Amino acid sequence: MNPLRESELMMTRRQLFGRSAFGVGTAALSQLLGRDFGSAMLDGSLMAQDQAKGALPGLPHFAPKAKRVIYLFMSGGPSQIDMWDYKPGLHDVFDEDLPDEVRRGQRITTMTSGQTRFPVAPSKFKFEKHANNEDGIYVSELLPYTAEIAGELCVMKSMYTDAINHDPAITYIQTGSQLPGRPSFGSWTSYGLGAMNQDLPTYIVLHSSWTGRKEAQALYSRLWGTGFLPSHHQGVSLRSQGDPVLFLSDPEGLSRETRRRMLDGIAELNNKQLEEFGDPEINARIEQYEMAYRMQSSVPDLMDIDSEPESTFEEYGPDSRKPGTFAANCLLARRLAERDVRFIQIFHRGWDQHGNMAGDLPNQCKDIDQACAALIKDLKRKGLLDETLVIWGGEFGRTTYSQGQLSRENYGRDHHPRCFTMWMAGGGVKPGISYGQTDDYSYNIVDDDGNIIDPIKDQYNEGAVHIHDLNATVMNQMGIDHEKLTYRYQGRDFRLTDVAGRVMTELIQ
Repeated sequence: MNPLRESELMMTRRQLFGRSAFGVGTAALSQLLGRDFGSAMLDGSLMAQDQAKGALPGLPHFAPKAKRVIYLFMSGGPSQIDMWDYKPGLHDVFDEDLPDEVRRGQRITTMTSGQTRFPVAPSKFKFEKHANNEDGIYVSELLPYTAEIAGELCVMKSMYTDAINHDPAITYIQTGSQLPGRPSFGSWTSYGLGAMNQDLPTYIVLHSSWTGRKEAQALYSRLWGTGFLPSHHQGVSLRSQGDPVLFLSDPEGLSRETRRRMLDGIAELNNKQLEEFGDPEINARIEQYEMAYRMQSSVPDLMDIDSEPESTFEEYGPDSRKPGTFAANCLLARRLAERDVRFIQIFHRGWDQHGNMAGDLPNQCKDIDQACAALIKDLKRKGLLDETLVIWGGEFGRTTYSQGQLSRENYGRDHHPRCFTMWMAGGGVKPGISYGQTDDYSYNIVDDDGNIIDPIKDQYNEGAVHIHDLNATVMNQMGIDHEKLTYRYQGRDFRLTDVAGRVMTELIQ
């Protein structure tokens, strides 16, 4: 046997890892694209049409009730006790200490742990019962427009989470883990179900201005990021000023034809790299270039709201003409739903009322109330509500006891993870219902007999809704078995609901 030449024994580090990863990379890419990757690689190119669809084989797992999600996220922890969880009996115990048998030694934050007392602070706001059914839904006077659509809402008053501070709590509900690095909810749905519109991203994020507490908790891009999933599944954040997406417009002097030729040349180079190394991120780069090119036409059309009738602006309120407001973003969300964007998320900050509840909370509610109601009405009128699941809520709730100075007219509330309120509408959930109960202090979840449910010991009690349960239920409505949509990373299979979560069959039709 002739000895091998020295050059045949030489292999660069890059070639070694590139070639050894080729089999794994191509298999992963095949799974991502939902097609026979081997045949696609014969000529070193990928069909753009198949890339744009991108659903995994076998998904959806069953017939979906909802084609898309609109997630209205109230960052900061909206006060359930001032908006949804009516506790009139607390007026009789105003300024009394929260009983030990209610608190039960539960963890509290460092912002109130140093207080010598935990005085009970009843809500100063009035409540009325709404929805045309036997039980009805209590809604605060702060939400008069939302009260009008109570018959469309599935109100969950027994939500709970394990995190007590903002960043881990927001990260938890968005990604299924309190630690950064996991894929966001929208990224999971993009990865599993692919795109319904080839000219817009599958997952779009909108950020809203707010008029409550100005010192709001920061929001990081990892909340709509992909974690270890391929990067083209990340949420695309639209800006309210200037170009909706940075660098979307062609530079001055560059024609569309020249840009097309440039992209074709880049795609050719990228496909050569893809053929050599089989790295799915190269394919993601190709897709992102192509999506950016298509968005040059689709995004201006999306953002041009002048075609909307005057009645639409009246319904959403005067702020709907102001870019970046929650009302304007809700109107954009409806337009995105019409264009079959799969996952739409609107963030509204400023719900962290540690003090001045009487001053800040009404402003926050005024920001979102009319627009929330208008969005539900608008979707229903256009025949989109049945196939669109709308979610409203934050990362946790607020304490029944006051943080800082307490009076009949004003008070503050600390973070409270043991019970809070969220609602859903459309997408196959039961309308006009109030699910779950809390104790007389809106501090613990209780069962039908009034017994306190310990969420740690009784995680699957029908009266309690953990955030994993919520996410499992939303995925179910989109035709996804939350236990089966997984991604292998660092030697284990990950999923949005980690190793927990149950579908809340009590909430769905």
